[in-house]
Amino acid sequence: MWSKSAQIEHLCLKVNESHRKPQRSPNQKIQVIMEQSPKKHTGGNSKASALRTRTAAHHVVRNVLAGDVLDVMLAKEARRDHDPRDMAFLKQLTMLYFKHLGSVRRVMRKMIERPIPTKAYKVQQIIELGLVQVLYMRTDDHAAVDQTVEMVAKLKHPQEVAMKGMANAVLRRVIREKEETLAFIARDQATDLAPWIKFRWAEQFGGKVVDAIGASLAGAVPIDLTPKNPDEAKAIAKAVDGFVMPTGSVRLKEATDITKLEGFEDGNWWVQDMAAAIPATLFGNIEGKVVVDFCAAPGGKTMQLAAQGASVVAVDRSLQRLERLRENVARTQFKDKVSVLVADATNWVPQMEIDHILLDAPCSATGTLRRNPDVQWSKGLPEVNKLVKLQAEILDHAFTLLPVGGMLIYCVCSLEDEEGATQIEDFLAKTPKAKLVPIRSRNVGGLNKLATKEGYLQCRPDHLANKGGMDGFFAARIERIG
Repeated sequence: MWSKSAQIEHLCLKVNESHRKPQRSPNQKIQVIMEQSPKKHTGGNSKASALRTRTAAHHVVRNVLAGDVLDVMLAKEARRDHDPRDMAFLKQLTMLYFKHLGSVRRVMRKMIERPIPTKAYKVQQIIELGLVQVLYMRTDDHAAVDQTVEMVAKLKHPQEVAMKGMANAVLRRVIREKEETLAFIARDQATDLAPWIKFRWAEQFGGKVVDAIGASLAGAVPIDLTPKNPDEAKAIAKAVDGFVMPTGSVRLKEATDITKLEGFEDGNWWVQDMAAAIPATLFGNIEGKVVVDFCAAPGGKTMQLAAQGASVVAVDRSLQRLERLRENVARTQFKDKVSVLVADATNWVPQMEIDHILLDAPCSATGTLRRNPDVQWSKGLPEVNKLVKLQAEILDHAFTLLPVGGMLIYCVCSLEDEEGATQIEDFLAKTPKAKLVPIRSRNVGGLNKLATKEGYLQCRPDHLANKGGMDGFFAARIERIG
């Protein structure tokens, strides 16, 4: 059967067997961002390794569409005996597959007349991977077609194998009509948003915002650094060839190996999207205070709190993720300021007096599609609803741990209303001792668009698009008054 994500868009497609060569203007320019690689790559150092690499990519895609996490699946593949160049190809192919899956499926609908049978979903995925290669990668076209057809030919069922001719025809037509196909894709700015997200965001934000978000997701994702000492932001920006954002983050002008940048080994900064860096700054003066950082890994907010002079209790249920947090804390020389605990945020009780709590709650992560494009294809409304219940449970428990006058910052890297504003409104309605402390533009670098009229922080990927955008993020500031 099709996976839930694969069923979202039904295929009604048309292979045109005409071999007419399209007339193209040499001056025609199409605004499409192409992923850069040093030179064309067949996807392997031999035909056998090329096929193995693409087959592994299909395995990854199939499992992610069934609900697995892309990063986890790639980590598993990295432990296999892949040539480094092949592994890089596999990572790029699978990442671009989820980044452009909406566009690829739109092209499929245009190219194929009859729907691919439900039981042949593997064929569809293999063709989609082939289309990603010819449209968005500097892959050798012949290799992309040859390997795609061979992958279909190696499937188990005769009905699937019989579709190798269709796979060949689709890819060859797209190669012949590449410029026209890219222009067709570009006409819908939000084409790479999954239908369930596109529909919800249109209701929540409006069609123009959805188009703006879609356009922002197509571009390269900038790297942001959080300075250990905010007063050194300008100096750090100069040293790493970056610029300072209004909220104090340093944005690199070009992607690079961050471990080679000045200040990395000394722990003068860490990588953290500018939106993710805002919530930890909303407490005000926390010098000498004890702050619990719930769901703390990988540690960006933990280090921010420590840099502001707080003693931080970093709590997370994942031992593996906390190991990364420990590494980050050690590099930034905050070991004396941070206590690390493996615990469940739904029932952990501190053995010390605390002042404030930062809760970066588990969420659907739909605000991070720029970096995690698989999220929208591996999750849906059922997963969102489960997370909403978990968030409420953690929020209710966390608030009981606060002293009178203590502050709780609730945040999620999601754009779903149930996980943000509605979650907080429901909490406030049932918790008379909780008071919303509005977040204003002065709290977020003077950026009016980030502070809602209700007093929440709401970042979107299209905000500051002319400077590279940001992740989607929501935050609310709550004080215990009794």
